[in-house]
Amino acid sequence: MSEDRTCQLILALDVPTREEAIALLDRIDGSLQWIKVGLQLFTAYGPDFVSEIADRGYRVFLDLKLHDIPNTVAKAVQSIASLPVEMLTLHAAGGSEMMRWAAQARNDHARHLSLLGVTVLTSMDEKQLREINIQTSPEEQVLHLARLTLDAGVQGLVCSPLELQPLRQEIGPDPLLVTPGIRPSGSTTDEQKRILTPSEAAAAGSSFIVVGRSILQANDPAEAASNIRDQLS
Repeated sequence: MSEDRTCQLILALDVPTREEAIALLDRIDGSLQWIKVGLQLFTAYGPDFVSEIADRGYRVFLDLKLHDIPNTVAKAVQSIASLPVEMLTLHAAGGSEMMRWAAQARNDHARHLSLLGVTVLTSMDEKQLREINIQTSPEEQVLHLARLTLDAGVQGLVCSPLELQPLRQEIGPDPLLVTPGIRPSGSTTDEQKRILTPSEAAAAGSSFIVVGRSILQANDPAEAASNIRDQLS
């Protein structure tokens, strides 16, 4: 992946059908480069849909949050190597061995691919961490998982924008930091709990921001995407 250090916009293509997805892509044509394909569309339409998006000239971020035994995750990375995908997520909570196996599979089969360790979901707060017996704050847990992830040879992290500044202080400028939980001023927060605006996230050190509903539900998605991109410069 190219070394452009400007914070970039990724559209979360979180719609239920291929028809809706393609119609949306037609409407935003030229207003952004990156598309995130998540579990919903990938489960419904599979690898061919990823190729269809790439064939339209978009760069693809495949957000599958792989989390399984090390060998299974490594084989999944090897399989994804044949797809036109530039970023892929796995759960850092899968542990250092799982991530090391994934990183080795990437190095062996898909050096064009950047792996991203998902730290703490942006929908989770301290209360929800306690429910799964994690007794630290979200920020402390993110920093802990970040160290595991990068030590395992993974290229970057997915974190909430609230952890950007402490992460940059801890890990420096090089690792990729991809941040969902972005809401333009005036947007609803929905289920997200740890959020910032696009300009705040860019200033704090985000490499990529992920935005869905603020673009998908706009009357003019292309204009909404362009307005968000303007806030990143």
